[in-house]
Amino acid sequence: MDKIDAKLIQLLQENARYPLKFLASQVFLSAPAVSSRIDKLENQGIILGYNLIVDKEKLGYHITAFINLEMSPSQKPEFYPFIRDYPNVLECNCVTGSYSMLIKVAFHSTQELDTFIGKLQHFGNTSTQIVFSTPVPHREIGVISD
Repeated sequence: MDKIDAKLIQLLQENARYPLKFLASQVFLSAPAVSSRIDKLENQGIILGYNLIVDKEKLGYHITAFINLEMSPSQKPEFYPFIRDYPNVLECNCVTGSYSMLIKVAFHSTQELDTFIGKLQHFGNTSTQIVFSTPVPHREIGVISD
């Protein structure tokens, strides 16, 4: 990956809907050359996809929380399908430390969150932190070229 690829990734992270003509003007290449580079980055698995960012609160999801789950490794075959299929789960990470899973969720109410935690406790002990504010929202990693 060179500086042009890094710049394209930065621009696409900023706005994945930028027209090829605009991207080309930013990296001083033709639109077909930019398209080819983007295809190459996708084929290499560097660009994994393009996402839409929505305002969860405007959709009624006023509760965001992080849940730590202490779980036995033997439960992973049952846990992974459960957590993957739960639509309120935004992210689930296997982590080090006292807990084995860190789960980010969004719900309409604390009652819905409480119901979900009850289901999670089938797998082990939990500890929950409800988010008050998010001074740094989700962002992608910065790209450094050679």
